Amino acid sequence: MLKINRQTDYAVRVVLALAKKAPGTRISTSKIGDEMLIPRALLQRIVAELASGGFIETQAGRDGGIALAHPPSQITLLQVVEHFEGTLLLSECVQREGDCPFELKCPVNCQWIRLRDLLRNEMGRITFEHLAEDSKLIEAGLSPIASFQAAS
Repeated sequence: MLKINRQTDYAVRVVLALAKKAPGTRISTSKIGDEMLIPRALLQRIVAELASGGFIETQAGRDGGIALAHPPSQITLLQVVEHFEGTLLLSECVQREGDCPFELKCPVNCQWIRLRDLLRNEMGRITFEHLAEDSKLIEAGLSPIASFQAAS
């Protein structure tokens, strides 16, 4: 089963919370943790990993907090997910060329590759700017699915 782990889900929530704020807004990690229901025990590790990946900037001290390191339009869901999960795979047989003894004779191998590429391409199109806009639609009681399909 292809499944994103909880830490990755929380990391996406942190970036989304920041993307929903005005550009340059710095917010405390505890405030984001409360807003996005992220346990404090994991929050510091996730924030540190997001900072090391260049997604956020941190500032210590009384006026400190975290902020996006780039505009939300330049951060994709794929970038954050693959930073935490590694390259997305649907099957071990497409991990590295030559790993599967059947790859040249297997009709499923090329489908795994096609499906992996479709998933990665779609996730690469989803920016945190899109997600923040969808969040506003949801809060207004509207469906974000129609807006994303229209933008495609």
